[in-house]
Parts: sequence; C-alpha cells; structure tokens
Amino acid sequence: MNTSTPQLPATQHTFTQLLFSTRRGARLARLLATEQLRTWPVPPSVMERAEQIVAELAANAALHGRVQGRDFRLGLTLDTGARTLQIEVTDARGDRLPLPAGRLGAPQESGLGLFLAASLADRWGTEPYPPSSKNIWAEIDLKPGATRRTSGQQTDEAVAQGDHPA
Repeated sequence: MNTSTPQLPATQHTFTQLLFSTRRGARLARLLATEQLRTWPVPPSVMERAEQIVAELAANAALHGRVQGRDFRLGLTLDTGARTLQIEVTDARGDRLPLPAGRLGAPQESGLGLFLAASLADRWGTEPYPPSSKNIWAEIDLKPGATRRTSGQQTDEAVAQGDHPA
C-alpha cells in the first residue's frame, strides 16, 4: 500500500501598487508591504527581512530611479508551493543599473541600501523592464522549521502554517 502525506494546495498571493517616486512614496511602499504581509502566512523573521528590503529598494527607486512624472511599482508575490516571497521594485531609470550581485562589495559613501537588501535576501537581481525601466527583485525563502522562539512562543513555521497554541 502506498501512502503519502497530505499536502496543502500551493497558492500564490500577489500585491502590486504604483507609488509616487518621492520619499513619501518610498515610506508608503514600506507601510503597504508591512500591512499586506501581515495578512499572508509569512513567518515573523521573513516579514522583518522583507520590510527592510522593501524600504531599501523603494528608497533607491525614489532617489536614484526617479524620472519626473513617472511612478515606481512595488510588487510582492508569496508562493506557498515554492515557499518563497519575492519582492520587486520597478523604477523608471533603466539606464542606471546596480552592480551585478557578484561585484557588490562593501558600501562606500553610497550603495548601502542595495548592499543591505542583498545581504537580507536569499537571492536578488535586476532585469530590464520595457520600454525603458528596470526591475530589481529579491527573494526570501520560507524555510521549514525556521527560527525557534523561546518562552513558549511559536516557531516561525507554526505561524506560517496558521498553527496557534491552545
């Protein structure tokens, strides 16, 4: 007899928002991402990393990727089947690309935001976004059995699966 462990069906949650390419727009991106992630089955440790990544990528879009009269786009995708959270920020400056992941060294006077985002993400990259924009993305793995909490708090995995103590 062949038995298998029942699996929950994989779902994909998405969120996309256009925001003004200003400091206020960057701040709003972080706040919207935080609120959206609270409604999804995301472990607290992943949520904290994602908030920081969104803050840094949105700030870069407002500061370095700004073109007068054009917005930037924030995208979040939670894929429970692949167990990943993908963050995307698309800005209007396709001509201003960051250094490739392998060449991103310690930050000097600028570049701290992307260095921080790269260190928090499990993977990141950039790609052209036609006609003249660029998309910077970062992925965070939702690792099973992630960080254990002390004093009777739930594991990140239990929170992600919706298990709550009695």
